[in-house]
Amino acid sequence: MNVSIVIPNYNGEKYIIDCIASVYHQIDHKPNIIVIDNHSTDTSVPLIKTHYPDITLIENSENVGFAAAVNQGIRATNARYVILFNNDAFARDGFVEALVACMEADPEIFSAGAKMLRHSEPGIIDTAGDELTILGWAYKTGDGQPSDRYERQRRIFSACAGAAIYRRQVFEEIGYFDERFFAYLEDVDIGFRANLHGYKNVFCPAAEVEHIGSATSGSKYNDFKVRISARNNIWMLAKNLPLALKVLNALFILVGIMIKAAFFVLKGYGRSYLKGTSEGIKGLPSFDSGKTRATVRRALRIEWMLLLSTVRYVGSKMIPRR
Repeated sequence: MNVSIVIPNYNGEKYIIDCIASVYHQIDHKPNIIVIDNHSTDTSVPLIKTHYPDITLIENSENVGFAAAVNQGIRATNARYVILFNNDAFARDGFVEALVACMEADPEIFSAGAKMLRHSEPGIIDTAGDELTILGWAYKTGDGQPSDRYERQRRIFSACAGAAIYRRQVFEEIGYFDERFFAYLEDVDIGFRANLHGYKNVFCPAAEVEHIGSATSGSKYNDFKVRISARNNIWMLAKNLPLALKVLNALFILVGIMIKAAFFVLKGYGRSYLKGTSEGIKGLPSFDSGKTRATVRRALRIEWMLLLSTVRYVGSKMIPRR
């Protein structure tokens, strides 16, 4: 299989060895497992060197963030496909083979996301692909739902980069992960760009992983994560929405920001959310905002995807979790 696996790591001593072990025997050429260490201060690096001296380990002198780290890994390989894999994820048998088979079936596919299951509840979905609504919200499909409800391959807005495969040559056309994002929503951003260029992102249910989640950031919500996500959300929409869709969806996006602000105020992170949103707006001049080029057909396709994602999001809130 012409594939490499890139694992970004930061202080992942609790999980990194088991993470690598889960994919080690699924890759024929061991140096094609590439760990990018973001200047960990724990025992991650010596553990990797001791247990897996035959894989590729790249050590950064500082924490450059998720986006920059995975870009290093992508550029370090000439493989046709690159799998990005979180250090707190654990692949089930057949994971790599299933992802490669998905890509081989359709040359128009840019990325394929795995079925990510909760490590604490292996029968429950963590994510079955990322979607984006007209409110500007990105969300995880299937979060909290039984795994057997997600057995069909389908097109999604973007793949979650915690366990996904990418067609490497397409990065040269659409660009790599945006390193200004540092972390969070960089996978939705690149999935958006793939859609704009006419490529597909799909969900590959045969590729299964168990995922702990938030192992690096420490929790589902914290000041850093809320602030950076809010900032990146503004940038992702400004960068990628064609001008006509910006105008069409402006009111919905504003409503979405207001609802999220209220939500995070109730959670105790209102100041962080508003600070991140402000940083996002202030940073807009550094982006080629409003100049995204897309054919009318692709723009309409994206608007249709946003509408369907919104309907599915509302519907998911009405479906019993069990």
